[in-house]
Amino acid sequence: GFDPPHQSDTRTIYIANRFPQHGHYVPQKFVDNRIISSKYTVWNFVPKNLFEQFRRVANFYFLIIFLVQLMIDTPTSPITSGLPLFFVITVTAIKQGYEDWLRHKADNEVNGAPVYVVRSGGLVKTRSKNIRVGDIVRVAKDETFPVDLVLLSSDRIDGSCHVTTASLDGETNLKTHVAVPETAVLQSVANLDKLVAVIECQQPEADLYRFVGRITVSQQTEEIVRPLGPESLLLRGARLKNTKEIFGVAVYTGMETKMALNYKSKSQKRSAVEKSMNSFLIIYLIILLFEAILSTILKYAWQAEEKWDEPWYNEKTEHERNSSKILRFISDFLAFLVLYNFIIPISLYVTVEMQKFLGSFFIGWDLDLYHEETNQRAQVNTSDLNEELGQVEYVFTDKTGTLTENEMQFRECSINGIKYQEVNGKLTPEGFTEDSPDGNRHSLMKEEELFLKAVCLCHTVQINADQTDGADGPWHANGIASPLEYYASSPDEKALVEAASRVGVVFTGTSGDSMEVKSLGKSERYKLLHVLEFDPNRRRMSVIVESPSGEKLLFTKGAESSILPRSKSGEIDKTRIHVDEFALKGLRTLCVAYRRFTPEEYQEIGKRLHEARTALQQREERLADVFNFIERDLELLGATGVEDKLQEKVQETIEALRLAGIKVWVLTGDKHETAVSVSLSCGHFHRTMNILELVQHKSDSTCAEQLRQLAKRIKEDHVIQHGLVVDGTSLSLALREHEKLFMEVCKNCSAVLCCRMAPLQKAKVVRLLKTSPEKPITLAIGDGANDVSMIQEAHVGIGIMGKEGRQAVRNSDYAIARFKFLSKLLFVHGHLYYIRIATLVQYFFYKNVCFITPQFLYQFFCLFSQQTLYDSVYLTLYNICFTSLPVLIYSLFEQHVHPHVLQSKPVLYRDISKNAHLGFKPFLYWTILGFFHAFVFFYGSYLLMGEDTSLLGNGQMFGNWTFGTLVFTVMVITVTMKMALETHFWTWINHFVTWGSIVFYFIFSLFYGGIIWPFLHTQDMYFVFVQLLSSGSAWFAIILIVVACLFLDVVKKVLYRHLQPTSTEKAQLTEAGSGINCLDSMCCFSDGETACTSVRRMLERLMGRCSPSRVNRSWSSSDPFYANDRSILTLSTMDSPTC
Repeated sequence: GFDPPHQSDTRTIYIANRFPQHGHYVPQKFVDNRIISSKYTVWNFVPKNLFEQFRRVANFYFLIIFLVQLMIDTPTSPITSGLPLFFVITVTAIKQGYEDWLRHKADNEVNGAPVYVVRSGGLVKTRSKNIRVGDIVRVAKDETFPVDLVLLSSDRIDGSCHVTTASLDGETNLKTHVAVPETAVLQSVANLDKLVAVIECQQPEADLYRFVGRITVSQQTEEIVRPLGPESLLLRGARLKNTKEIFGVAVYTGMETKMALNYKSKSQKRSAVEKSMNSFLIIYLIILLFEAILSTILKYAWQAEEKWDEPWYNEKTEHERNSSKILRFISDFLAFLVLYNFIIPISLYVTVEMQKFLGSFFIGWDLDLYHEETNQRAQVNTSDLNEELGQVEYVFTDKTGTLTENEMQFRECSINGIKYQEVNGKLTPEGFTEDSPDGNRHSLMKEEELFLKAVCLCHTVQINADQTDGADGPWHANGIASPLEYYASSPDEKALVEAASRVGVVFTGTSGDSMEVKSLGKSERYKLLHVLEFDPNRRRMSVIVESPSGEKLLFTKGAESSILPRSKSGEIDKTRIHVDEFALKGLRTLCVAYRRFTPEEYQEIGKRLHEARTALQQREERLADVFNFIERDLELLGATGVEDKLQEKVQETIEALRLAGIKVWVLTGDKHETAVSVSLSCGHFHRTMNILELVQHKSDSTCAEQLRQLAKRIKEDHVIQHGLVVDGTSLSLALREHEKLFMEVCKNCSAVLCCRMAPLQKAKVVRLLKTSPEKPITLAIGDGANDVSMIQEAHVGIGIMGKEGRQAVRNSDYAIARFKFLSKLLFVHGHLYYIRIATLVQYFFYKNVCFITPQFLYQFFCLFSQQTLYDSVYLTLYNICFTSLPVLIYSLFEQHVHPHVLQSKPVLYRDISKNAHLGFKPFLYWTILGFFHAFVFFYGSYLLMGEDTSLLGNGQMFGNWTFGTLVFTVMVITVTMKMALETHFWTWINHFVTWGSIVFYFIFSLFYGGIIWPFLHTQDMYFVFVQLLSSGSAWFAIILIVVACLFLDVVKKVLYRHLQPTSTEKAQLTEAGSGINCLDSMCCFSDGETACTSVRRMLERLMGRCSPSRVNRSWSSSDPFYANDRSILTLSTMDSPTC
């Protein structure tokens, strides 16, 4: 986050802005309540955008060339570089302006939301952006808080309210906040209007869990001072639950709210491809400078001879003779620079921009990424990163709501050593069937009833206040309960209480200090004596109640590791086995136990508890001792298994990511055990993995020691896979001093799980990996506002449109509705975008080398007089018209492998990892190919046509323009055909633009050369093209040269494919063998199959005879696939009978 500039350490807030009347009071200045996530304003758009665009090497370079052309006499007109530059700048600016306008729209929606504020004795409706610090704001049930408020009062007498902070820290449970007693009684607008109070608190900071302040309330004559802590601060972005309305005073507004301070400022993300492009540009600049300097030197070397310096037909003027040598040299050098400048492709940037912008629509249109239940489709917020989706090496994911549905469901329980499941609202022991004689039991056995009562009493669940008891309570006449609406601070408890109520023991609420339970329609009232709260060290919670019969009971529930050792009776061993079985299924387990007290024991306990609770020194330690004294000699009742439902296909997705060579890290705010159990159930950790732990370290030294041991262990048994579990506190210690060691351990683990993480810690972990020496490409995916900083830090941020607000979606680069869509997004969209843009970039450099090298070679034949080979119209239009569309259409529609195959074989993703297609080797290949083709164009034309002069029917000679046009014609055809060779996926649009470009060139040339254009100052091209085409030998030369260029290319492709096919090319074969309708990815080539068999099978396939039974399910052993990949031949839902 950022620290706002404040002079003093505290701020003083006068409630309802009642400033003191006397004395010289200068009110502090506070920011308004607007949230700003956009980059530009109307005023700074033009200068800021231009500055950002000219930071790009190519744009800046073209600006310089344009200025040079304006200043000196150059061979080509300034329009040749000015026009394309203007076009590029405008298109890019429009695109970026549109994206920023969308951000403005989203901000305005938030800032313009209606809120109610208390002003001059009444409620006034205003917009969210108009709230000032000191205003009293009213918030109703289920609304989100528009600012950070200090709670003044609620509709409850005690001034308490319940809040869920899901969109801030990912916790869905209810938190209770309380107001100070002096203001809690002011429940009406009129009373609040009379309140005179001052709040002093710290200046804003990013920590969600810290708030220090005090409130001074003036009543009649005295001033009452009360402390304020985090329990009285309601944060912007949190939601009010289970409370009709609250009043609070705004303390932090706008960009100073804790939510906004937890955002990282949005920096411009740039993809790896763009970085490669810049380095290629620099190489080409060097080639350009080399060519220009060489030409200039050769020109002067040549002119050293008298006869060439001033031939008889070209005498110099006085002015030329007297001008200085150095100036002439510089101007010649600049002229060559301008002549060759087209080797740097300016339209590359605009084509890439268009490709990204238009290509991003495909993600939104993809029906596989559309989620029907919520009617949400994938959304693209930044189109600059499409190809980065194909380069991901690390995925950082949040757990709650991203991997899971965030809905707990009761699955099974173990009571008294017997396993039960819930069947149609009845507890059924395992092995019972409905129709067995005993299957239809209505009553519960004693142990079962006691167990369910324990579940119903030992919790902190509340009931929705709206459901008051009618005459019959919540029971209908037929004895079936209408479901009560429960609220709980932990979703597990809610699931358990709901399950108990379905089975027949219903918790119907608390009144005063008693809890009511209805067991099979019979109401019982238990008096609540003490609650021993849950804490992470004890890992259990207890209640002490007095039953209707007067005996004192203790009910305890908690993790098995904290309950079983303290139990002395009950089916301990059987329950332990059951708990392990539940955990293996990925259920969250809790054990339940109880203890009866004799009156003497109870008195002793009461006394000890009172002493510990009122102690001033070491209160925590004392309480812990007393709790341990109370919770012992327990009788075990049983255990429960609750499932946090994983989203569908999470396991398959994580497995697929792993096959694709992507490492998955789970970063969550959850408890250690929960996180581990979900990790196991979603396949992030395997059962066979060796799980290493780095948790609960308080000091630097122990943490370092543990890290060293882990590193040693990994070195010793490197055969098995390791998983690492880290918690927030240990992580911050590890990052402080021992980053290198920690990274070393992490990189050797195949899965890492970080639990108990604060939002900014998540971002720190991502940054740590991002900046490590290998510089891997990272992707973060999450659904709550607690994931925003991580989403903004990673190279690619993905928001999940979950239950937790839209914060993550608004700040992400891409948004999808479910985690399972990630595989399609990366393996299909990412893969295809990367291939498309990689080819696009290389091809652009290639066609510009083809374009300018003949110009360079031509200088050797024209005494380096800077004569251009091509007409200036051709120079301008080559990149804009003649060769631009085929490559743009290719970069939008190309699918070199069928998407279905890409998704079902995640291993293909490894083929493009680490920017493989834009490495130095492919770049070198394309560049050399460009030079080779250019030499063939030039010398081919020269040998075939240059020496024989009278090739026209009437005996006329060829001129230099005819020669240049011949080279240009051959070039346009070859370059377009080369693109056609690269294309695997032909649509009618591809055909149209490919052949259309060649036809357009011919029609344009005939038209351009067939008319005398009045506004051109030279008519060099008049009738040149028509004459060229009227010569038969010219046609012959064109065909011969084009074939010569492309023949070698085709041969190379064929040989490479047969001798050293990549796995992608094998997949293309698979797909080609799978015919038109039958796209089952299971039909792979079997070992030792001849070419004829594959042809035969293809014919059978085409004739519709593909029988699923004969489908051959084997990889060939030479495939570079990994041993464990054989299990997953297809992850898609496609079934073979569709053949």
